[in-house]
Amino acid sequence: MANILITGAKGQLGSELKELFYGIEGDTLFYTDVAELDITNRESVYHYLNAHNIEVIINCAAYTAVDKAEEDSEICDKVNRKAPGILADEANACGALLIHISTDYVFDGVGPTPYKEDKSTNPVGVYGRTKAEGELEVMRSGANYIIIRTSWLYSVYGNNFAKTILRLSGDRDSINVVFDQIGTPTYAKDLAKVILLFKERYTPQLRGIYHFSNEGVCSWYDFALEIVKLSGRRCKVMPVTSDKFPTKAVRPPFSVLDKGKIKELLNIDIPYWRDSLADFYRKESIASRG
Repeated sequence: MANILITGAKGQLGSELKELFYGIEGDTLFYTDVAELDITNRESVYHYLNAHNIEVIINCAAYTAVDKAEEDSEICDKVNRKAPGILADEANACGALLIHISTDYVFDGVGPTPYKEDKSTNPVGVYGRTKAEGELEVMRSGANYIIIRTSWLYSVYGNNFAKTILRLSGDRDSINVVFDQIGTPTYAKDLAKVILLFKERYTPQLRGIYHFSNEGVCSWYDFALEIVKLSGRRCKVMPVTSDKFPTKAVRPPFSVLDKGKIKELLNIDIPYWRDSLADFYRKESIASRG
């Protein structure tokens, strides 16, 4: 049993964690978003952790607007670098475990093989740079921590690629999707289960960085094509190159994460991305019917 703080609780992952923890007895959960707790303010974090005797912090909060971050670098830095550092420092001070969520964007995406945890980071944009610096802040703190890098996150909650494709495929006869960016989707429900395992099994020997996504590899085009197939819609998915969708921030062209470490240490089987997508679609269909 533990007192657990989940920051960014209204986002995709925070919402999945809330659903997951709902059926588990024993733990006391504290769900916060920016209105309830400013994690960029050290004094606020200090008082919150001590007032509620927090023993585990799961930091799902992040500035994830990748293109907007190029213009909004100061706020992005506060949320993605400064806040994890504060959470880690205060976790260390009160003996709490910090589980911090990071991203594949800490890599440049030019490597030919899946990225292992010890690969040097080399972010190519503000979002990736601030997330990489946030990892360093956590590691320097001396706290008990788990950093989980993930990629292409989607859920029945919030706004994400999968829900966007479902909406567009219902409105249009065809949609264009890039096929030259390769990675692996991550169903937030599956990531939430892994976070719970870390919370239950943590020992100081587990402290470190881990990679988690679903199994398999695909392009955004492949991902979109499977979403439309599941929906049974007649919308045609057209593969295009990234230069057809110019963006302010550069996307990693290859961001497949190697998951050998987490599979070995937690002794888990990770679901294949198409299987998890099918589960997402079933839940989304039920939700859309009200």
